[in-house]
Amino acid sequence: MSSIDTDRFPGKIRRIGVLTGGGDCPGLNAVVRAVVKSANNLYGWEVVGIEDGFDGLIFPERSHLLTPAEVRGILPRGGTILGTTNRGNPFSYVMRPGSDPVDVSDRVLTNLRELGIDALVVIGGDGTLAIAQDLMKLGVRVVGIPKTIDNDLSGTDVTFGFDTAVATATDAIDRLHTTAESHHRTMILEVMGRNAGWIAIESGIAGGADVILIPEIPFRVDRIVDAIVARQHSGSKFSIIVVAEGAASADGGQMRVGETTGAGARFAGMGNWLGEQLGKRLEQEVRVTVLGHLQRGGSPSPFDRVLATRFGVAAVRLLGDGAIGRMVAYHGSTVDSVPLADALGMLKTVPPDGEHIRTARALGIWFCD
Repeated sequence: MSSIDTDRFPGKIRRIGVLTGGGDCPGLNAVVRAVVKSANNLYGWEVVGIEDGFDGLIFPERSHLLTPAEVRGILPRGGTILGTTNRGNPFSYVMRPGSDPVDVSDRVLTNLRELGIDALVVIGGDGTLAIAQDLMKLGVRVVGIPKTIDNDLSGTDVTFGFDTAVATATDAIDRLHTTAESHHRTMILEVMGRNAGWIAIESGIAGGADVILIPEIPFRVDRIVDAIVARQHSGSKFSIIVVAEGAASADGGQMRVGETTGAGARFAGMGNWLGEQLGKRLEQEVRVTVLGHLQRGGSPSPFDRVLATRFGVAAVRLLGDGAIGRMVAYHGSTVDSVPLADALGMLKTVPPDGEHIRTARALGIWFCD
């Protein structure tokens, strides 16, 4: 672990801030609770809850002290009591709609001093943690906690929120099975996953899907038709297809909303587009279900509650040990940490020849490539 450079990070820690940035997911409140309770119990530190991501450091009236009493009872709650946003980058901040972005990072540094915050615990995905890394370069003590339901953040085997999202998707597949079988239909379930198909592959295997479509393996519609017809010839009167929102047709690519690209791109419509294509080619009825933000909501699973709690305590211990610029991570069955710089900039995608894919193919699941 890197030790604090006392020239850049002088003084003892007496008060820390905690914020949640990017999309919400189950387990965020469990992290906040763990940070507050462990900071108080281990070191006697105060904790400031920073509302709405980094916006709470640009507008400090959105920040307030969090006591152990205030986080009582939030462990099973979904979402985040602090609020969150994926648009609050202080290095490129839009103060008013339609105005050009400006750098207000100096304002963040001033507000950190005025709030008496000596270090930050930043909970988020790749974009949020990249901002944390930039703040550290300006002299802010920072540790990061990885969060995304997509499980696509490098540097950790798993992120909290993913297990709950997979459970939600699996439950949907289970429910679709009964109605698909009753009506002899092909059912399409669209799940989240813009660039990584972890939710689709794990829920698809867990739910017994017949076809799984993920961004990492471009699919062909005619191959999906082949899969369904083959099932019909074998006596199966229904089929279940799980498709990630970012899955790509080998002919038409991904389904994007508007002109946005890169990290800010929005994906929607792949499930409905596929339903239209199959409806034209199959004699069987086709129905589409889009889970959307249902995967982000609700109470976290026991696994996510425990992992989020372990992450929160580990982040506080990093600060207590004098380690900054690191992200807590889960490897094997152990919570450790990696440098923030090593965890950013590279998506963790499903290996097309990896064990998950080999397992699914061995079960007879089609990827229709």
